[in-house]
Amino acid sequence: MPSLAARMSRAKPSAIMAVAEKAKRLKAEGRDIISFSIGVPNFLPGEHVYQAVRDALAKDSGQYGSNRGPDALLDAFIAHLEGSGLSGYGRKNIATGIGAKHVLYNLAEALLDPGDVIVFPTPYWTTYVDIADIVGAQTRLLPCPATQNYKLTPAQLDAALPGAKVFLFNNPSNPTGMVYSKDEIAALADVLARHPDVWIVCDDIYNRMVFDGIGYHNFVNARPELRDRTILVDSLSKTYGMPGWRVGFVAGPETVAQAVVTLNSNHITNVPEIVNAAAIAALSGPQDVPTAKNAEFAAKRDTVMAALEAIPGVVCPRPQGAFYVFPDISCAFGKSYQGRLIANDVDFCNVLLETKGVACVPGSAFGEPRALRISYTCPTPQLAPGMQRIQEFFAELR
Repeated sequence: MPSLAARMSRAKPSAIMAVAEKAKRLKAEGRDIISFSIGVPNFLPGEHVYQAVRDALAKDSGQYGSNRGPDALLDAFIAHLEGSGLSGYGRKNIATGIGAKHVLYNLAEALLDPGDVIVFPTPYWTTYVDIADIVGAQTRLLPCPATQNYKLTPAQLDAALPGAKVFLFNNPSNPTGMVYSKDEIAALADVLARHPDVWIVCDDIYNRMVFDGIGYHNFVNARPELRDRTILVDSLSKTYGMPGWRVGFVAGPETVAQAVVTLNSNHITNVPEIVNAAAIAALSGPQDVPTAKNAEFAAKRDTVMAALEAIPGVVCPRPQGAFYVFPDISCAFGKSYQGRLIANDVDFCNVLLETKGVACVPGSAFGEPRALRISYTCPTPQLAPGMQRIQEFFAELR
């Protein structure tokens, strides 16, 4: 039998989806399961989005669309960028894709040759390592533990960039929910300005989910001279409650946007016409749903943090964005629950799910094995009971 391509030995299924599937299986067996596992916003966009889809269906052309995306969608995204303080982009600087994950994969294909080095902080979103492995890039990971609030320091970045091709930066962060302040972004931008041969990829899909008035800030705002090598990635999935619609965006130098367009022409051809209509309506229409949900997530964050702060030994920097908390739960290692040893984060999450019915993702999936990720997007009535089960689990460790 012929063999698969060698790259498939480096491809791994999503650790996050593995936890979600196990939780789903237990629920199907009749277990009372509260899932804090998958990062799905769990709300739907406004009615105007669905009306735009109905209108698009009524006049569907059935034809191929643009590899880049229709002008109306490009213009809507440019206006979205301007609302975040990022002006000066034209249609030639934009391309679309089937979600941010597809855009990131296209960027890896466009920017990285086998053996090239990509740098990013740990904890990281799981797919970063997986994509780098598939394209044959080398990852240079920068540990940012809870003791430094899960944030990258300028000194770390400066030491890591020599010889690198790409710096990948996620703000607000998945899995930690941490948000970099204006001054922190400026300090990192000063370092990046000293390394002119490095592409800067900003995964900013949570940029409208920021709490406490801290605001969203970008390297381009801090150092305009970085624009010609800074690439912005965004998506409708989180802000607009549209993960299943699969719409992602890239904004950057014309050469990079065109590279993504070229890859689209060979990968997907185009985002479907009715999906484009939904995306245009989401970006251009009323923003009351995402605004209200952002306030709701901030309140949920407070509920989760209050519960974690009441658990002796647990350390958790306070997140200010996205919808995750990432507590260091290593105080539980070496203890037992009903005779079952908790040796590491995977043991912790497995025993928690099987005994208390709470699904969380082990921190090792994100490069930080002392922690776990809690996604607090579940229905509000489930949140406090789920956190109470976690408190009880800790209290019953021996």
